[in-house]
Amino acid sequence: MSKIGLFYGPEGGNVEKVAKLIAEKIKTRRVEVHKVKEIDADVVSQYSNIIMGVSTLGKHTWSSDNSGNDWDRFLPNLDGLNLKGKKIALFGLGDHIAYADFFVDSMGDLADVVKTTGAEIVGKVTDEGYEFNESKAFVDGMFVGLPIDEDFESELTDERVDKWLEIILPVFV
Repeated sequence: MSKIGLFYGPEGGNVEKVAKLIAEKIKTRRVEVHKVKEIDADVVSQYSNIIMGVSTLGKHTWSSDNSGNDWDRFLPNLDGLNLKGKKIALFGLGDHIAYADFFVDSMGDLADVVKTTGAEIVGKVTDEGYEFNESKAFVDGMFVGLPIDEDFESELTDERVDKWLEIILPVFV
């Protein structure tokens, strides 16, 4: 089996915590973990199997000049990169209580960029067990990846990651 590239940001918070949990469950020898703020986007093309994790900031903190997010530098270089034939699974962190109208929106934004690369998005998840009002990541009755709420549902993270890995690992070659 080929290595899996796991790319995440930001560093030091819940996204990093979940990224490390995923890597631990897959087994470190098979996963190479990368902080998006420390690499160039073309590193993604070195992998056939890719996992990407992102957080969703509250809308009140968003602005056109926001450059504090680790993905701000990385995403524009990912957009249009040729990843045809590669499989990408996404996970996103969000707060379903305070941001029920924007729940894991950044995962939806990331999926939009991934689509421009020609890669296949794998690991879609139903909304069963989730409470939210709106989400850019909820498309055609499915989340484009794994939604996680470490603020209010951290007790569900382990089980949700396990179920998601049962979906994505068999399609990673």
